[in-house]
Amino acid sequence: MPQQEQDQGQKQGVLRRVFLLIPGILLCGVVTIVSLGIQAAEERVFDHPYIEALVVAILLGMAVRTAWEPAERWRSGIAFSAKQLLEVAVMLLGASISFAAILASGWLLIGAIALTVVIMLAVSYGLARLLGLKAKLAILIACGNSICGNSAIAAVAPVIEADGDDIASSISFTAILGVLMVLGLPLLIPLLKLTATQYGILAGLTVYAVPQVLAATVPAGIVSTQIGTLVKLVRVLMLGPIVVALSLLVARRRKAGTEAGTAEEGPAKAAAISPFKLVPWFIIGFLVLAALRSFQLVPDIAIAPVTKTAAILTVVSMAALGLGVDVRVLSTVGGRVTAAVTLSLMLLLALSIGLVHFFK
Repeated sequence: MPQQEQDQGQKQGVLRRVFLLIPGILLCGVVTIVSLGIQAAEERVFDHPYIEALVVAILLGMAVRTAWEPAERWRSGIAFSAKQLLEVAVMLLGASISFAAILASGWLLIGAIALTVVIMLAVSYGLARLLGLKAKLAILIACGNSICGNSAIAAVAPVIEADGDDIASSISFTAILGVLMVLGLPLLIPLLKLTATQYGILAGLTVYAVPQVLAATVPAGIVSTQIGTLVKLVRVLMLGPIVVALSLLVARRRKAGTEAGTAEEGPAKAAAISPFKLVPWFIIGFLVLAALRSFQLVPDIAIAPVTKTAAILTVVSMAALGLGVDVRVLSTVGGRVTAAVTLSLMLLLALSIGLVHFFK
């Protein structure tokens, strides 16, 4: 009888925790619906969204948070949406990655793209640190500029345990420059006398999001669009190894901190660190789904709904992040973050222009 009562109490506790999540999740859902509606309106007017729904979601969330501070009943659901739902979204993205399509583009181009990403990761991180930004914020900016903008920031954030203010800061300024890149990059075609292939490579290397690559390359023709999308896909694929490397680094530092503790606490804490905790579960899931997709074990009919689900969950998470951000915190780091993102993007553009002239 006591065991039955204990089991019943545990079930009630689980149901209570789930019930407490509902208000915050619903609030994030409302912001998500509005954001998706704004993106749909952009697509009808401009054919492609210049400002993605996830950017709109975080800005709307910040606007709501500025006008109204959510009470305790909302916070658990908002926190769940910002972390757990984001981790699920990152895992699901693996199903859209095919290693075969990447390899078909040629090793020289793949190597050049990978080298560019690695160089810019180091340069962007070093630049951000020189400007006085915190290590976690510098990592977010480096990954956002070097890999795939907001998606990279969203994927890396839970791995390095970045707080909402850092995520919002990096995403907000990266999003603004991403839109400016889409609008200004086509002007370089006549200025630099770029071929369709060269411009496609340049767009794929410098523009943040896949929809923005399409928006930047469609005016230049189908060849630029195809090349730009392919190059962008290679950059996105770099996200997996980078996130795994960061997770291993975080685990190593955590273990080092544990070993530096007291003799009594050390063994107990060290025992809690297992090999399965070295890499977050959602990154393992991402790589497994990518491998299954590459071996054609994931049916094509499932790709679209899985990708759509991941995209919607990401927007929900960004809405949650916005709802948890105090704008006053952004104002304290805004100038330095803007400088770090802008200078990093200018260096990426210069490096990419040099690279595209190699591929004639």
